[in-house]
Amino acid sequence: MSGSGVSSAFIDRIYEASFVPDLWPDILSELAGMTESKGGLLLSTKEKSLNWTASDSVYGAFDDYLKGGWFRRCGRRVCILEKAHSAFLTELDYWTEDELQNNDIYQDFFYPRDLGWSAGTGLIMPTGDHIVLSVERARGRGPIEASFISTLNELRPHLARAAMIAARMGLQTATTARDAFSKLSVPVILLDLNGTGIECSSEVDTLSDAIAWGANDRLVLKDGDANDLFQKALASLDKRSSVQSFAIRNDEGRPAYVAHMVPVSGSAHDIFAKGYALLVFNPIDRKSKPSIDLLRSLFDLTAAEASVARELGAGVSVEQIADNGGVSVNTVRTQVRKIIEKTGCSRMPEVVSLISNLTLPH
Repeated sequence: MSGSGVSSAFIDRIYEASFVPDLWPDILSELAGMTESKGGLLLSTKEKSLNWTASDSVYGAFDDYLKGGWFRRCGRRVCILEKAHSAFLTELDYWTEDELQNNDIYQDFFYPRDLGWSAGTGLIMPTGDHIVLSVERARGRGPIEASFISTLNELRPHLARAAMIAARMGLQTATTARDAFSKLSVPVILLDLNGTGIECSSEVDTLSDAIAWGANDRLVLKDGDANDLFQKALASLDKRSSVQSFAIRNDEGRPAYVAHMVPVSGSAHDIFAKGYALLVFNPIDRKSKPSIDLLRSLFDLTAAEASVARELGAGVSVEQIADNGGVSVNTVRTQVRKIIEKTGCSRMPEVVSLISNLTLPH
């Protein structure tokens, strides 16, 4: 069990849905039940492609939402993605109550269908995939409470990794490992319990600057800090508590990839046989750097830690961050220590360098 009582079995099912998207409606339904909502939605877009799924209870409504042109007119998805916050947001995080009452989409679409309150999170991936995941609550029930948002935020890193895979797969079930690798179209290595490479995608040939193979074909990351995080994640993967997303830097110390450790769970073993986990590499395009907000979520930072990391990357001192946030210097220093741990750095100047190299001016 996790700290808030979310079961490890449910987290396993989230990862299973990465490669078996038929499971997403039940996952979304269970998320809705946890938050006293009617249902849930997973939607991904890339260029002109759109894939989506929803729990049975709201599937019809969102089928109308997409086919009836409401999706193109609705600003909710845009607001969630523009915020790109490493947390779930409700309508009241980006609109005032007056703005919501005067919103035509809510008045004409959501309210007549007994919907109108939601909690959603967005991901803008380096691969170009835009992902929104939400739970949808009945209008009369009122806004989703902070305690439920906390539960969703605890699950968010797992949901984000699974949704990233599902989006790359086009919400289609893979039949073999090769089929999965082909759909993902990014470097992927299938690992056993000891970190030995069992199978990999053809794109792994491009990782010569990032990986090496040790004794007995055990994977080694050339970035020492990233390799430490990789080994810790591999050793404690079944606990679902370790850092499972991290940056990999090149010889010049600049981030080149964001790696994600994805457990092989449940019926996904039918696809990956004796595989224990997949290490998925998202290349960072230096010509089009991902936003700082994207990488906040990839490092599994809390909202407060992410805010501190952003300010550090912009050159703001610990003392000024504390003053701006109305908190003590000791509080910020505690957050900095967590950021150092989660990013695989050894001291704060490395964090500043890492974060500043990952972000455009903001």
